[in-house]
Amino acid sequence: MFECVKRGLTKVAVAACLSGLLTLIGFEAALADKLKHPIAVFSGLDKITGRIIAFEVATDETVQFGSLQITERVCYTRPATETPQTTTFIEVEEVGAANEYKRIFSGWMFAASPGLHGIEHPVYDIWLTDCKGGAEVVASPETTEAEPPPAAPEIAKPPAQKPTPRTRKAQPIEELNGGAPQNRGPIEVGPPPGLIPAPQGQRRAPTQRYYPTAPGGAADPAGASGF
Repeated sequence: MFECVKRGLTKVAVAACLSGLLTLIGFEAALADKLKHPIAVFSGLDKITGRIIAFEVATDETVQFGSLQITERVCYTRPATETPQTTTFIEVEEVGAANEYKRIFSGWMFAASPGLHGIEHPVYDIWLTDCKGGAEVVASPETTEAEPPPAAPEIAKPPAQKPTPRTRKAQPIEELNGGAPQNRGPIEVGPPPGLIPAPQGQRRAPTQRYYPTAPGGAADPAGASGF
């Protein structure tokens, strides 16, 4: 920044110089290395009692808070020399009274912005506070991929003539099926892109259970049943 002023440039040139410096700083921050930690630290709130409980979840571990089961996949921080940014990717499922599971959240959480990607639940609220444990450096790519060359312009073609639509008489479903109605049943469709479906089959039991409505909100030993 001082070099832009020392050169005796005009105000417009100084503004352009400073804009280039800010762009360079933002580019370097985007390429900052990340630190991968084995444990994520959360805080859980019971909106009815107002009790807040802090608990830890290791990578690929499932911990139950009230009726919610939280599975942590990864937890990242930044080096001390970089802008602080603590993030984690978690999956949250709600366990119903009939022991049915419902995926209510799957995505990233940010410690600096708890409300950015928060869990929407009428009773409980969970947010990330920190990552802990031995840090593994995850280097960011130093160079970006080269942009592909622009495609050659297409030669304009004359519009094709649309064929004249032919009308067809609709036939009842009974006639198509030989006179007898056919029960088609429900149509199964796959999940939309980006949605992580709930795991099928046997589930991994949570290693710890926290009940904020209980006196003290202490954790139950692993294998305890009930809410």
